[in-house]
Amino acid sequence: MLEWSKDEDFWVRRIAIDHQLCRKEKTNTKLLEAILVNNFGSNKFFIDKAIGWSLRDYSKTNPELVIEFVEKCKDKMDKLSIKEASKYIIELAIQIIVWKWGKNGKR
Repeated sequence: MLEWSKDEDFWVRRIAIDHQLCRKEKTNTKLLEAILVNNFGSNKFFIDKAIGWSLRDYSKTNPELVIEFVEKCKDKMDKLSIKEASKYIIELAIQIIVWKWGKNGKR
C-alpha cells in the first residue's frame, strides 16, 4: 500500500488512502499516517477529500489520535482534508458541551 500511495495515478493513491476504511480498532495507524503524509500537497480534490474521509472515519474509533494528527500536520494539509477530518470531532464536542450543560443545570 505504501507503493500505491506514491503512484503516479491519483486513483491508485486514493485506493491506498481508503483501504482501511471501516477497520476501526484494526486500523494500522502507522501505515495510515504514512500513506496520508505521502499525499499531502497533491492539489487533487479526490485525494484531499479521501484524506479527510479516512481521518473522519477513524475519528469514530479514536478521536484523540485524529485530533493529534491534524494538529501536527495542519500546515501541510489541505483545508478540505481538515474540514472532512473534523466533522465528527466537532459533533462530539458539541454533544459533550450540551451534556455538561444539562448535567450542571447551566444553559
